[in-house]
Amino acid sequence: MEQAQNFWEFVGQQSDKLWSQTWAHIGLTLISLLIAILIAVPVGILITRKQKLSGIVLGVAGILQTIPSIALLGVLIPFLGIGPKPAILALFLYALLPIIRNTYTGIMEVNPAVVEAAKGMGMSKWQILMKVELPLAFPVLMAGIRTATVINVGVATLAAYIAAGGLGEFIFGGIALNNSNMILAGAIPAALLAIILDFLLSLVQKLNLKSIRVSYLVLPFALITLSSFYLLPTQIGGKMLGGFTPEFMGREDGYLGLKRIYKLGIETVVISDAVMYKAAFEKKLDVISGYSTDGRLKAYDLVILEDDRHIFPPYYAAPVVRQEVLDQYPELEGVLNQLSGFINDSTMIAMNYKVDQLKESPEKVALDFTKAHHLYKPARAAGKGTIRIGSKIFGEQYILAQIYKILIKGNTDLEVVTKTGLGGTKICFDALTNNQIDFYPEYTGTGFLVLLKPDANTINKLTGDVDGVYQYVSDEFKHQFNLKWLKPIGFNNAYALMMRREQAQSLHIKSITNLTNHLNQN
Repeated sequence: MEQAQNFWEFVGQQSDKLWSQTWAHIGLTLISLLIAILIAVPVGILITRKQKLSGIVLGVAGILQTIPSIALLGVLIPFLGIGPKPAILALFLYALLPIIRNTYTGIMEVNPAVVEAAKGMGMSKWQILMKVELPLAFPVLMAGIRTATVINVGVATLAAYIAAGGLGEFIFGGIALNNSNMILAGAIPAALLAIILDFLLSLVQKLNLKSIRVSYLVLPFALITLSSFYLLPTQIGGKMLGGFTPEFMGREDGYLGLKRIYKLGIETVVISDAVMYKAAFEKKLDVISGYSTDGRLKAYDLVILEDDRHIFPPYYAAPVVRQEVLDQYPELEGVLNQLSGFINDSTMIAMNYKVDQLKESPEKVALDFTKAHHLYKPARAAGKGTIRIGSKIFGEQYILAQIYKILIKGNTDLEVVTKTGLGGTKICFDALTNNQIDFYPEYTGTGFLVLLKPDANTINKLTGDVDGVYQYVSDEFKHQFNLKWLKPIGFNNAYALMMRREQAQSLHIKSITNLTNHLNQN
């Protein structure tokens, strides 16, 4: 009951944003669906007349359906940028197959004797299509539209990754922030939206198309859909635009802190860190949230704004290990601690640059690093047991996971399995506490603010205290979760606000306070 009450309190607090993102979600879904119907239905009709094309058309539509959503969005961004355009195009492509296939199937299943009778009555091909074939195929055609609608509602959650809005902002933010209420606030409306739209379309499916004019169906749907363009997020022209990750938007050491401490009032969009650096470089965004050791800083010539009021706590990386694993394999702790002190900020930036910009594999970068620092040893015969290494879904974590794999295989008789790309903090941490992985690299600031969520007094007391934050998370993780923080690796991957170097210099912005003052003056 307490959890339900907390959820409803959260919904009440976020009601304005929840409504705006729900409307944006509806807009993305309906616009892409209308475009798909306008193209897919004629194509479906065409291949019933030219059946040699049916295999090719359905095959191409099927291939588009199998492309992973994130990959498709990534392919479209270089051509269409960020925002609603690539999201609508991706949703349109996913909706094609069910509508084309059901249009084709519905018409082909019309009894040939009925078509011949219509011809015998002197009907033209157009009349046969409109008065015989489409009315009889209508239930099957509508089934395809219903399927496409449900698919689009689900896939539209990914639009949040490319600053297109939608309920995915809550879902991905909740995953990153270990906030179940936030996840549910996005997932429940998305599920209800799919159910409601499917139900409304089921009512349309039951209509007798012979007894009503097609325009009575098409015009209201078109008007509603076209009006949905007003529901999509838009950038206010002439103003600076910030692009922040879902996690950053919901963290006290992120956008919440920027508003509270710096009084930062900048127009914002939510975007994945996978694309925000390039969006800043291409002048689609003016300010982004980033990581101080990210290799893309160098790749895209971005500068970090000084955190002159110190809202970002220290983020020193260290492996977090299940105590049961250390008890079972006591040699593991010493092996993992070999990395302590070997990687400073500049070293990590250089390795990230190789992966992010030069496109070297994390395995190669990890191997080169261990050899250069005389940490590499050939793999020993395994057979004593298996260690499962997890990682979050960005390059730095992939590199660290591979380095630890090399160290374990070269210094112990343990086998190693890597489970990389586990998404945000919540997924990695849940995998660790649920015995799905044995350890993963975490950051003291994330453990402090996101996982432990201390009270305001503790936050104010320890923010900026490197040793204090590390000792606090070490003690609390041991006490609450029976997890052990090993020695810090050595680098501080702190949150940071970033701008293009040229823009920052031209506006004389060196710190977050400078940015706030500039925004207030404009």
